[in-house]
Amino acid sequence: MALPNLEEISVPGFGDPIASLLDEIAEQPEPQLLGHGLGLRGRTVIVTGGATGIGKAIAVEFAKAGTQVAFNYYPYESSVDIEAEAERTRLELAQLEVSVLAALCDIRQPDQVNAFVARVREELGGVHMLVNNAGIGRDGALWRLSDAQWRDVLETNLSGAFHMIRAVAPHFRKQGEGKIVNVSSIHGIRSEFGLANYAASKAGLLGLTRSAALELGPSNVNVNAVAPGYIRTTRLTEGVPAEILDLAREKSVLGRLGGPQDVANVVLFLCSELARHITGTVIPVDGGHLL
Repeated sequence: MALPNLEEISVPGFGDPIASLLDEIAEQPEPQLLGHGLGLRGRTVIVTGGATGIGKAIAVEFAKAGTQVAFNYYPYESSVDIEAEAERTRLELAQLEVSVLAALCDIRQPDQVNAFVARVREELGGVHMLVNNAGIGRDGALWRLSDAQWRDVLETNLSGAFHMIRAVAPHFRKQGEGKIVNVSSIHGIRSEFGLANYAASKAGLLGLTRSAALELGPSNVNVNAVAPGYIRTTRLTEGVPAEILDLAREKSVLGRLGGPQDVANVVLFLCSELARHITGTVIPVDGGHLL
């Protein structure tokens, strides 16, 4: 029995099904290929608290990737000459041949945040990524915490991040893309004694991350968080007793403290095209401290 010629098959009322199928396939757009590399060159990132520590490391890594960097700073810690530190960071970034904007900004104040974001968009031509890194600690047993100690930490670490996200969200939604990374902490997942205000702020930041990911996802905006463990910074090594640092090393399955660049590398990944299908998640950068 001879097989029918597919070209001659037809169904009454439907025309030539093979031709219709071929036409439909021909009309499909080519799939978007995932670009190689980080895809960060020529784009603009905002890093809050970018003058020192983890924030500075993040800003430097973005600059090395060819990204324009805007960072803000504020004298939350009276022991640090933040203006001098910010200028040193600005010069270091400028040497990497990228455009840099550094500005004093109290992220607890919505008006200052809105003005800062507007300035970034005007001077650097837009904004594509936001890293909420700014944070402070005011440690103490919860029954001894003053209203100011509670309020300052929550308003800086949590409300400040909210103000920044709210300020960039309309621009990200309009341009149909954006990346947001919130720097939380392992103490937002599992607290320790004397960190009630800090742990509450960082746990709240994880909730904010998930909510923002849900609401901004339809606009092609990725929102994630990193949760650093004990990281070697000037503030940590000078402000934390040696026995606590020794205990942190013991709890790390890798047997060491992390460095600022360990956090910066993960943030860079989450802002890159390599992480385009990751959103609403938290990545611990703790050497296995939580295991």
